[in-house]
Amino acid sequence: MTDSNPEIGRSIMAGPLRTNYHDQGAGDPVVMIHGSGPGVSAWANWRLNIGPLAATRRVIAPDMVGFGFTDRPEGAVYGKDLWVRHLVDLMDALGVDRADLVGNSFGGALALAFALRHPDRVRRLVLMGSAGLSFPITPGLEAVWGYTPSIAAMRGLLDIFAYDRTLVSDELAELRYRASIRPGFQESFAAMFPAPRQIALDALASDEAALAALPHRALVVHGREDRVIPPEASQRLFALLPDAELHMFGHCGHWTQIEHTARFNRLVSDFLAE
Repeated sequence: MTDSNPEIGRSIMAGPLRTNYHDQGAGDPVVMIHGSGPGVSAWANWRLNIGPLAATRRVIAPDMVGFGFTDRPEGAVYGKDLWVRHLVDLMDALGVDRADLVGNSFGGALALAFALRHPDRVRRLVLMGSAGLSFPITPGLEAVWGYTPSIAAMRGLLDIFAYDRTLVSDELAELRYRASIRPGFQESFAAMFPAPRQIALDALASDEAALAALPHRALVVHGREDRVIPPEASQRLFALLPDAELHMFGHCGHWTQIEHTARFNRLVSDFLAE
């Protein structure tokens, strides 16, 4: 990790992609897959969770292709195929045969798609505010994916993400805005989720009959006041996945891992330790 920017961790070639990732702790591996907000990185998403979870496990948190400080290939066709392949290549490069997957929102959709395509490489799933099913796109998600860079627009998104507005400061809005306008960041982001964005959301969804046959134990976590991914999506996942449990946080938006950090970390640690 550099002194100048904690978002930059280690670097490895995952297939053809130079990949930025964080790797802490020792023990059974957990791969944490970030969400799809503008300017997002693994560190921005999981900075409050990596250390606590790494107390008992090896925690790997990559910037997915097109995000953060991982490569943005010219002409990349962003979608589940590319992102799942990137995860496979990363696990191969790190010598990880099988891992628990913790996915946030967009990352949850990738965790589900990965588990369907590579079931033997997944032990357990943690799905937090997860996409992965089709539902009418929310105004909140439309705003996130339709972001045009400005400090005011970023402040508006942070207000959508967080139930507790004390977490949303002008300083944070400026920090995340500056992250979103780093060279190449907005260009790749805009290419991922073009209008009409319902199509992009449906493209992240997995087949419900296939999900209903997934054997993996799954912890489904959601904020009751989430304005980006509706809580009903997690209730549907809970109903579909045969070996699932559901934890719904009240007074919580889309940022469960930030708004209820200590509880989230304990919940995940306990679930993965059983």
